[in-house]
This record gives sequence, structure tokens and C-alpha cells, in this order.
Amino acid sequence: MRFENTSVFNMDNAIRGMRNPLASWAKSDSYVDEGNFILGPADLDLARRLIKGGTEHRKFMRQIMVSVDITAPLYWWKEFDTYKVGTTANSTSTMHKVMADEFHLGMFEFDDFKYPTGADRQQFTLMWLGIIDNLNRLRNTYLVLKDSDPELAKLYWKELIRVLPSAWLQTRAITMNYENLMAMYFHRYRHKLTEWHQYCDWVLTLPYTQALFGLDAESVE
Repeated sequence: MRFENTSVFNMDNAIRGMRNPLASWAKSDSYVDEGNFILGPADLDLARRLIKGGTEHRKFMRQIMVSVDITAPLYWWKEFDTYKVGTTANSTSTMHKVMADEFHLGMFEFDDFKYPTGADRQQFTLMWLGIIDNLNRLRNTYLVLKDSDPELAKLYWKELIRVLPSAWLQTRAITMNYENLMAMYFHRYRHKLTEWHQYCDWVLTLPYTQALFGLDAESVE
């Protein structure tokens, strides 16, 4: 699982707008230093109180935007797709690109491929090599037939789609906001899928997520 091209933006505008209801802009102590937004202690304190007040009070969280390219297995994406509100995704196409390259182990998720004995590991490695060999047989037959017999080739393509393992890695460009991140973090940080642990660890690397989520007791310098 990979996280690439991460961008966090509009935090300065969100924090400024957070003070609009009480017109308390004069109390703001955040600033920009060499292009980096620095969240001040007074603004952090107000942000935390608004977050605790509920979704109707923490609207500013929905204005802090995040863009990232995530490469993850299909079985994880099926769970991520639960979060539809406030998230947008552009994915690499299974339909159009699955035949582009020969299949190999690097196209599938094996981040926690750990078994107690070498024999178990060997057994599952051989199983996966067999799966990949069969996928490539279907792919090769499709490539041979796609020009001479397109209708028959389509059957091999569809069979490959049907048997494609859910461990296949797909990349999606995701846009979401800090409200989404907070909800996903607290829903999933104890999930049995290790991919959710990786996702939650990535969330905590983003600017001020630990402080805003109440996971960092120290004040912002």
C-alpha cells in the first residue's frame, strides 16, 4: 500500500473562517512562515472546542482539503468506498488497463505475507504463482485473439475480470477533507485489516491531525 503526491490545502482559509461566527479574528494567532501554515495555540484551542461541539460546529474541518494518490488492493478499496460523502476518486481502469502488462507478484498486496513456518510460506507462494500463471494464460489468449476474433477474445477478457484476485493493486487519486479523515480514523484504527492501520498511520502524518483529533496533548509551538 502506497501514499504518494499528498497535498493539504486551504487550512489557512478554514481557520480564518472558523472565527467568523463570533467575529473573533483579532484573537487568531496562526500565521504563514515561508509558505508553511503554522497553527497557533489559541486557534488550536478554539478548533478543538468546535470539534467536540459536533459536526454543526466543526464545519471548518470540511474546508481543509487533502489530495493523495493511494495504491491499495481491491479488497481495501471496497471498504473505503463506504465513505462516499465528501470524497472524490479517479481510479486506474480495471476494464481498460488490466491487460496492459504481464501479471507478476508486484501487482498484488503482500505487505503482511508472513506465516509461522517456511513450509507454509512456500505453499502460499506456489499457490500465488499458479494464480498468476493462469491470469497470464487468459491474458495471452486474449492478446492472440483480440484482432482475429474479437468476440471470442472478449470471453477471455471477462473470465480474467471474474477471477482477478481482490489483492490486485489499484491506484486512485483521492480528494477528501479533514472531517472525512477524522471519521475514518476513529472508525478504522482498530480494524483487523492491516491496510487500515497503514491508512491511519498516514493520516497522523498530515499537518495537525493529531492535535485536532485530540491525540496530541502538547500545545502547538
